[in-house]
Amino acid sequence: MDEALKTDPPCHPRACAIQDCLQKSNYNESRCAHLIDALYDCCSELYRRDGPGANSTCCPKESLLKLKIKQRADEKGSRGAEVHQTRRR
Repeated sequence: MDEALKTDPPCHPRACAIQDCLQKSNYNESRCAHLIDALYDCCSELYRRDGPGANSTCCPKESLLKLKIKQRADEKGSRGAEVHQTRRR
């Protein structure tokens, strides 16, 4: 994490990893979800470390980042519920 935050712009290697993954997976976002989560973790740490005025072209604005993290958590929760419901049938 520290290395990703030290780059200019911060979190750039993680954003590039997403692009590489998307290209290799024929733009199947689900195959790159772990890299998206890693970018969001990096961006969260950037805002935690530098405050709400922090800026990186690789990161969404802090308010949007919080929304995206919540949406991803909700998606993961609902997928787990769907799997659970399917197994119960």
